[in-house]
Amino acid sequence: MKRIMFVSLLLALCTMSYAQLGVQYDPSVQTTKNLQYFKPKGNLFVGDCIPFSHNGTYYYYWLLDSAHHKSLGGLGGHQWVLSTTTDLVNWKQYPVVLGIDEAWEKSICTGSVVFHNKKYYAFYATRLINSEGHVNEQLSYAVSDDGIHFEKQKPNPFYTSAPGYSKRDFRDPKVFVDEKTGEFHLFVSSWQENPVMGNAGGCLVHLTSKDLKNWKVLDPILTGQPSVPECPDYFFWKGWYYLVYSDNSDTYYVKSRKPYGPWEEPRHQALNESWSNVVKTESFKNDRRIAAAWIPSRNENKDNNGEIFGGNSIFREVIQEADGTLATRFPAEMIPATASPLSLKFIPDLKSTVSGNNLQISSAGGVGAAHLENIPTECRVTLEIEPQGANEEYGLYLRANEKATEGYRLNFSANNRIVSLGNTNIKAVDGLDKTIKVDIILDNDIIDVCIDNRRCIVNRTPEQKGGFLWFYAKHGNVKFKSIKISPLVKE
Repeated sequence: MKRIMFVSLLLALCTMSYAQLGVQYDPSVQTTKNLQYFKPKGNLFVGDCIPFSHNGTYYYYWLLDSAHHKSLGGLGGHQWVLSTTTDLVNWKQYPVVLGIDEAWEKSICTGSVVFHNKKYYAFYATRLINSEGHVNEQLSYAVSDDGIHFEKQKPNPFYTSAPGYSKRDFRDPKVFVDEKTGEFHLFVSSWQENPVMGNAGGCLVHLTSKDLKNWKVLDPILTGQPSVPECPDYFFWKGWYYLVYSDNSDTYYVKSRKPYGPWEEPRHQALNESWSNVVKTESFKNDRRIAAAWIPSRNENKDNNGEIFGGNSIFREVIQEADGTLATRFPAEMIPATASPLSLKFIPDLKSTVSGNNLQISSAGGVGAAHLENIPTECRVTLEIEPQGANEEYGLYLRANEKATEGYRLNFSANNRIVSLGNTNIKAVDGLDKTIKVDIILDNDIIDVCIDNRRCIVNRTPEQKGGFLWFYAKHGNVKFKSIKISPLVKE
């Protein structure tokens, strides 16, 4: 009796919490222009993204977050919202397309969409509290004629658990259809109940069905992960199959010439940017692929505090290299608009010389530096960097102060193949010993960097607002060329 009363009380509190929050989403007040770094107006945030495309339209489904995952007793209270585009420039905004309609639905979790037999199928997990007071995640799906107005199917949920796998962690179904057989396939994020190695039970369960009623459990498509491999993605592109998944929000992938492996590790993990969470990709016109993810907020809005759920959207264009390894760059259409470039006046502080918009630093015995002043907080910086022989490191200090003791260091280490931006980094970055092109966007509290149109790094940087821009090099000669700084133009 006590347990039943506890569960009833918990359900009542959760329902009250949702009633107080409400939907609180008005698509009519949201921007219809560039969605790079988009955050919905008000105390709302972008969560996990579900990109999908059909007939030239890019459908950007995303989880609407209102309290950094704290809604409905910490179970999320998430719902699917939709934004669409045909050119990555102009967007349409829609109301909630998959919402919480029942008291038992504590979150409409991440999933995926497929078009089959003239219907759109949205598969997702529903987070709920079972009759024993435990949190479970179970699979649901909805059907639509237009990809906008979905009708949830019954029974709902249609699949509660797979034998040998966690009931608490059973979410994020990635759906695709074998068009030859009409068979639906789902890859579902879960945890093996009895893994061979106790700390490596994360897996993707493989389910199949021809009628969406009877489901067969196949061998998992991925095993041995240190956490539940969330938000899987799966696609075929230019002769390669890709299986994408996230470990504690960092995104990884493996590739194969065959549909279900054997999988191989790529040369580098370009989708893995620690402040670009749970990346998923989708095809676009002219055989392009556009990835969508979200930049988490920082706890208490402090530079050195960890991430919390929900933030801003972020997009990448995905490129395929000759061996199937993926690279990323800014989608050209989504680079923020800028005003005319500033007239630059360099101050050559130490072991540096200036010629026009070019800067030479010669610092074989230590550090050389130069700086600019009165740089806008929000701007685009583009330049080329040419290392002239070996060096220990080179880079910039963004939003810095007059002594560069504050600000955000953008650091390039050719020896270590690492690029750092503030307190985050990306690894296995090749070519840093050669001339590279660097594109930097400073937008509100986000700094986003693209290196040579093949690797990107982003960070959430809320505290430092200095107007100095420093250039430096250590133990080597480095030339900074064609430097251009343009203020951002806001709507």
